[in-house]
Amino acid sequence: MKPKHIFLLLISFAVFHPSALFSQAEQPLDSLDFREKYGLRLGIDLTKPVRTLLEEDYQGFEIKADYRLYEDYYLAGELGNEQNVFIAENITASAKGSYIKLGANYNAYENWRGMQNLIYVGIRYGFTTFSTELQEFGIYTTNSYFEPDLRLEPMEFNNLTASWVELQLGIKVEVLNNVYLGTHVQLKRRVTQTQPGNFDNLYIPGFNRTYDDSTYGVGYGYSISYLIPFYRN
Repeated sequence: MKPKHIFLLLISFAVFHPSALFSQAEQPLDSLDFREKYGLRLGIDLTKPVRTLLEEDYQGFEIKADYRLYEDYYLAGELGNEQNVFIAENITASAKGSYIKLGANYNAYENWRGMQNLIYVGIRYGFTTFSTELQEFGIYTTNSYFEPDLRLEPMEFNNLTASWVELQLGIKVEVLNNVYLGTHVQLKRRVTQTQPGNFDNLYIPGFNRTYDDSTYGVGYGYSISYLIPFYRN
């Protein structure tokens, strides 16, 4: 099943049948002990290892974490690395680098007693350092008399940076004790970037594909994570 279809199925369950989706994680509780768990949740984005296995031109990995500060508020962040090759009609370029995203999540789902599932809205500030290699490109011309002028001399541009603000919307469901499955979508707005001379950044690690006429980007992900409880409150 395609990732898009899986995501739509999860969202439809969350919107139209939230009790059916989340009730599976409910555990019987002692009537005298219903304090909620506070701790650090660590996990990985499943999308990137799957893409690494399925796509020849992509490699990526991302670690995710959140820490519950108050009843519905969490500190959250991601740390990752990506390498991707962009291929278009007249150009082939690659980008590789590491990124970090820091921010917070707000849980808008009102759990039943003993449940700790999330339907959350999150905000992140992302920053990446990366390099880009222009592997081949064609010289644009409207004269069809000559053969296409394809340049094959690679050019590498190092020490590039970019930053962005990111809005996340997602769900996390406790499927086993302290084990969560999740999915989310991302809307990003680029804030800053350094660009190579006479060449645009076509892909920014952590931000994804870029476009000449827009500073916005999108993304999605699936995750598995484990909650390390520190105390109950």
